[in-house]
Amino acid sequence: MLARARLLAFALPLVLIIAVLVMQYWGGLFPCEMCHWQRWPHYAAIVVAALAILLRNSPISRPLTILAALLILTSGAIGVFHAGVEYGWWQGPAHCTSTVTRGADLLKSILAAPLIRCDVPQWTLFHISLAGWNAIVSFIGGLTILNLCRR
Repeated sequence: MLARARLLAFALPLVLIIAVLVMQYWGGLFPCEMCHWQRWPHYAAIVVAALAILLRNSPISRPLTILAALLILTSGAIGVFHAGVEYGWWQGPAHCTSTVTRGADLLKSILAAPLIRCDVPQWTLFHISLAGWNAIVSFIGGLTILNLCRR
């Protein structure tokens, strides 16, 4: 069961990160600041789970896998917060983010960059935003990994 947990702890955040990067670079969905907040624990979970896989015969493999699951759950919790901001359930950060391409004419790039608001979802499926889907998938995945580690 621990081998499955390690594999899921590595594959789940990797697939989620690849999916959002595809949506960003090929789908034109620019991330807001809170979107980036959700990615950081997934990046860390990928590294921690990779270490758990590499050290699979070590006694540290199980704690590393549990840590990866907790990081995935952390991203899910941030996703809940972000989705709540998008649905207007609570207040989010007062600032917004924008993408700027550095180049010869920085001012022109700044003025042409899209303004990405944290409280407005750019995409939804069944009225659930990407932040909401991250929360759902991360909670299910993180709890599944912890359950597999328990056995």
